[in-house]
Amino acid sequence: MTKKLALVTGAARGIGLATSKLFIEQGWDVAQVDRDGDELTAVCAAIGVHPFIYDVSKPDQVEAMVAAVLDRFGRIDAVVNNAGVADFGPIEGTDFARWRRVMETNLDGVFLVSQATVPSLKKTKGALVNIASISGLRASTLRVAYGTSKAALAHLTKQQAAELASLGIRVNAVAPGITETDIHGVSTGDAARVGRIAPLVPVQRAATAEEIAETVLFLLSDAASYVTGSILRVGGGR
Repeated sequence: MTKKLALVTGAARGIGLATSKLFIEQGWDVAQVDRDGDELTAVCAAIGVHPFIYDVSKPDQVEAMVAAVLDRFGRIDAVVNNAGVADFGPIEGTDFARWRRVMETNLDGVFLVSQATVPSLKKTKGALVNIASISGLRASTLRVAYGTSKAALAHLTKQQAAELASLGIRVNAVAPGITETDIHGVSTGDAARVGRIAPLVPVQRAATAEEIAETVLFLLSDAASYVTGSILRVGGGR
């Protein structure tokens, strides 16, 4: 049987890498996409897959990326829009260039990749998962650009779900809380950092990237065949 193909953006590290590894373990083919060519090439070599080095914030690169993935695999069954920029700072310190740097990846990139993959997903009756954030569901300091981009992404997910359902495409989002990734500056071995975070989360710890990946896999699986337009908070009760 032909393997299903998952396209994962921001796949050089963190949630994107964990999700890619999980799909491979489940017998899927995976197209790992990232603009960090050196890091992506290294992790793909270790896994034994082909890297797709593209910047999802650039329309021409997205078009070329999708063409390259289809040329190699011939199909796209699932898309994980994970690529994101975390830039935390005060409103007064966020100039327009800084604002756009966040928006062009966190929001524009999701729009571009989703739009470019719809024709393939129509054929496979596939599904999309967008990686949002708890920061898009609740306001907090220093996140005027990041939080706003993720809030917009949550609504974009609902817009996509409403429009694409008639085409047989499901669209959902995962909103992670504090997770052991570079974006939060938390590593498994950083006991001091984890200790400071624990009181903020009812379950008293940060999530692992693998836990977020398991949620993504569920939403893209047949087990979630009647789930679309949902924003699934994965924040340990926060």
